[in-house]
Amino acid sequence: MSVLEEMRIRSLGVIDDAVVELSPGFTAVTGETGAGKTMVVTSLGLLLGGRADPALVRVGAKAAVVEGRITVSDGDAAVLRAEEAGAELDDGALLISRTVSAEGRSRAHLGGRSVPVGVLTELADELVAVHGQTDQQGLLKPARQRGALDRYAGDGVEVPHAKYAAAYRRLRAVATELEELTTRARERAQEADLLRFGLNEVAAVEPLPGEDVELAAEAERLGHAEALASAASLAHTALAGNPEDPESVDATTVVAAAGQALEGVRAHDPALAALADRVGEISILLADVSGELAGYADQLDADPVRLAVVEERRAALTALTRKYGEDIAAVLAWAQEGSGRLTELEGDDERIGELTAERDALRAELSVLGQALTDARTEAAARFADAVTEELASLAMPHARVSFDVRQTEAADEASGIDIGGRSVLYGPSGADEVELLLAPHPGAQPRPIAKGASGGELSRVMLAVEVVFAGSDPVPTYLFDEVDAGVGGKAAVEVGRRLAKLAKSAQVVVVTHLPQVAAFADRQLLVEKTVDGSVTRSGVTVLEGEDRVRELSRMLAGQEDSETARAHAEELLATARADG
Repeated sequence: MSVLEEMRIRSLGVIDDAVVELSPGFTAVTGETGAGKTMVVTSLGLLLGGRADPALVRVGAKAAVVEGRITVSDGDAAVLRAEEAGAELDDGALLISRTVSAEGRSRAHLGGRSVPVGVLTELADELVAVHGQTDQQGLLKPARQRGALDRYAGDGVEVPHAKYAAAYRRLRAVATELEELTTRARERAQEADLLRFGLNEVAAVEPLPGEDVELAAEAERLGHAEALASAASLAHTALAGNPEDPESVDATTVVAAAGQALEGVRAHDPALAALADRVGEISILLADVSGELAGYADQLDADPVRLAVVEERRAALTALTRKYGEDIAAVLAWAQEGSGRLTELEGDDERIGELTAERDALRAELSVLGQALTDARTEAAARFADAVTEELASLAMPHARVSFDVRQTEAADEASGIDIGGRSVLYGPSGADEVELLLAPHPGAQPRPIAKGASGGELSRVMLAVEVVFAGSDPVPTYLFDEVDAGVGGKAAVEVGRRLAKLAKSAQVVVVTHLPQVAAFADRQLLVEKTVDGSVTRSGVTVLEGEDRVRELSRMLAGQEDSETARAHAEELLATARADG
């Protein structure tokens, strides 16, 4: 079992520098009002990731520092989480520190490693249950009471709750999509009409990939057919000569003469032979080009009809590129994408039908799961209430009766609710149930919400009873009670001390108290004292034993350490506590 061994507190509130040594069992922290007892609770809160308030830093100090040492067992969930964060154990203990600067900056360290404060918060859930006045106020809220009941019920509620939550999330997603489809039906219909018109335009033209590029080249050629034919003919004459003018000079004849001049002497010099070969290659190339020019000129005819057809086709393609893409390739891509989108839009009616059917099926499923969740909570509520009532009998409230009101709120219509117990009721992510803890403090009294039906002392005892019941079903290693005995005195205070001592047999219990009846049951009592200058120093938090403990209990009883009557009463309290132990 994990145990908080000690805390060192520096420059926090009235505490200058003090060490708090805690017992594995029941530790009571006492001291005069304003001595700094609550700083123990505040310090532990900081170690567990609580909010860093720069106002807590002692006046004149740069920062407040809290360090804690917690012994842990191998395999604990807290150990595994700490190791994930890079922490290392120190001889089986986990070292935690938190620093809060006067400027409000906060730093956290775990096992020698700097970690986000959130890691400490995660550890808190596994290590310590803090219970004080603010927690009582929180538990007065019905939502927190439902959470407490669910926590007590364990798998009995957790399993149906997980199934319900999954179905609820799916229903929300389906309802969102369905609402979007139905509320945007007009917009989607308009989009479908525009797509359908555009796709029909493209389909009517039937463009081919690359067609616009090919037609542009053809139009350019047909538009300049006469100039191209004339140029080709002149070039051919320049290369091959004019048959009608035997005396004309042409490139083919000139190159042939050059080749003949070199042919007779090429054998005398390899360099000249190479040049002769190149002249021969030129002669061949000229012949080829000349032939192709002749063929090009013969085949190229001006065709006004074909040119008109080409221009008409290009105009049709241009009409498409003006609307749907910069070229035909882009137009075809748009058409493919638009076709898919149109299929999606045209399938809306079918999709709406599918979603409506799924929504109705999910609502029916939620009704079944919600009923199972309600039944599980109702069963757990009876057990929880009986267990808390039994604890209250041990806390000097023998006639008090605790019960849970598990109820639902009627829905305005069937469409906004689910069926629970034959009624259409409102529902949410945690089911349809509203849970409220009720208290009847004595026979004949009507059960009332604990926020209205319990006095301060009764409320403290109810909260303690709830924690004791939790300790049996969902235990944590350490419980911290801050003034949980407020408004309690006399016999009831003795019973509170006795119950805390019983709880300490299975967990570490730390109690900040002003009641001697509670402190007497502690395994260890710590006294917080301020010095003359108003600060708590290292020697200001001391472990009380023997005579010192009797004197402190006497002070708590009568305000006088040396009162014989108070001393006798203090010794009697200690004797009673030891006898119970």
